[in-house]
Amino acid sequence: MGENQTSVTEFLLLGFPVSPRMQMLLFGLFSLFYAFTLLGNGAILGLIWQDSRLHTPMYFFLSHLAIVDMSYACNTVPQMLVNLLSPAKPVSFAGCMTQTFLFLTFALTECLLLVVMSYDRYVAICHPLWYSVIMSWRVCIILAATSWTLGVLLALVHIVLLLPLPFCGPQKVNHFFCEIIAVLKLACADTHINEIMVLAGSVSVLVGPFSSIVISYMHILRAILKIQSGEGRQKAFSTCSSHLCVVGLFYGTAMIMYVGPPHGDPKEQKKYLLLFHSLFNPMLNPLIYSLRNREVKAALKRMLKKERTS
Repeated sequence: MGENQTSVTEFLLLGFPVSPRMQMLLFGLFSLFYAFTLLGNGAILGLIWQDSRLHTPMYFFLSHLAIVDMSYACNTVPQMLVNLLSPAKPVSFAGCMTQTFLFLTFALTECLLLVVMSYDRYVAICHPLWYSVIMSWRVCIILAATSWTLGVLLALVHIVLLLPLPFCGPQKVNHFFCEIIAVLKLACADTHINEIMVLAGSVSVLVGPFSSIVISYMHILRAILKIQSGEGRQKAFSTCSSHLCVVGLFYGTAMIMYVGPPHGDPKEQKKYLLLFHSLFNPMLNPLIYSLRNREVKAALKRMLKKERTS
């Protein structure tokens, strides 16, 4: 078995089965989306860093979300772009395992960060007088560090179970990156435990956190409806609606991929859903926060005004 385990030293990513002309078109489009993802999230980070009015717990967590989104895209998109230009280019075994580990880390961290952000909104709207005490900078740093640490540790569990498996062929991964389920299908051993762990992990970090977000927003909605002034109610809705949009995009696609029942050709469907998850979600998040959030728009205007006057 040890001999078989070392027989596969690299993998071929099949990517998208399209014509060469379509590959060039996709390369151009995905390159553009990738650039927008980095620019958009970079702009959010720059705004939060430069504008002292955004030095609050909400934007502290948003800056971590922007870092995760940029990391997400940087982990999967460059390899996908290379494969669109030269589909036969292989990925080393170590490189494939690293990409799987990083994808899981960023995905799990984003799950937990979105829960933390919903808790922040819950405290801000339901307990405004206690907000500065409950959401102190010490608590914010602990919550952010815990999200990253748990993301790394949970991803390590899957990698520790994946690495001992023998891979003796075929070496073709039916995906545009080394996604864990696609890699497991190439193992020459029983992967039942691995698949159970992926499903259990998906349920625990998707269904559980999503349920807590839903409960938080039920309390938030009840508190918002009690606000007497229309301006106060609108401000509360504007800060929550952007987060809700991001939560819907992230958890919706993730649950369909890893928890929902398969329909039609599940391999191809999940491939395109993961494309949306790893490329379009990170690109849309800064747009959602900049277009639907008054404070971000005001900070952007102040920065542009400052640039013009200097």
